[in-house]
Amino acid sequence: MSIDLYYTAGSAPCRVVLLVAAALNVELNLKPLDLRAGEHLTPDFLKLNPQHTVPTIVDGDFSLWESRAISRYLFNKYGEGSSLYPEDPKARAVVDQRLDFDIGTLYPRFGQYFYPQVFAGAPADEALLKKLEEALSIFDTFLDGQKYAAGQQLTLADLALVSTVSTIDAAGISLKPYPNVNKWFELVKKTAPKYEEANGTGLKLFRAMVAQLKAKSEL
Repeated sequence: MSIDLYYTAGSAPCRVVLLVAAALNVELNLKPLDLRAGEHLTPDFLKLNPQHTVPTIVDGDFSLWESRAISRYLFNKYGEGSSLYPEDPKARAVVDQRLDFDIGTLYPRFGQYFYPQVFAGAPADEALLKKLEEALSIFDTFLDGQKYAAGQQLTLADLALVSTVSTIDAAGISLKPYPNVNKWFELVKKTAPKYEEANGTGLKLFRAMVAQLKAKSEL
């Protein structure tokens, strides 16, 4: 029985799960949710996930949400022989740290800066932009002398971070001041399995949504 994925294609956290599934060659039963129509607030979905967030997976009678938790679950179930989440405690700790940096620092700072502009028509906040730029600079430092985010091999950390960084790029925020990030970004786009299918398609929808919302706010 395949795992159900409740998701929104343009969502960066949902694209993390798609990237991990692609890297592990796991087929997911895709179940898109229209958040604007409130499909995540139905009684049936709330039984699966009382936080009513995407992505959410359902594997038989087991449901799980939060993209990084889902990523680890998929690896634990299907990742035998894969280097995406190394067994060595120190190497795995670095992957975990990068995942925590993504979910706790980089992606929130992007969301705090950018989403009020497109969803609420708020003016750009320069202080919040500085915080995002600081996070990108920190990530650039992480990449000094490293091929990938957590060492010399592609890991779960890269798949999470590339979803965030590609979203930042798609939002029109320049990555040019961060040469290590730029180099890493191009590498992951080339080496993450099925990158365009798993991440590129959703990015196009994200760009289209942003353009539509910006056009409405300018009326």
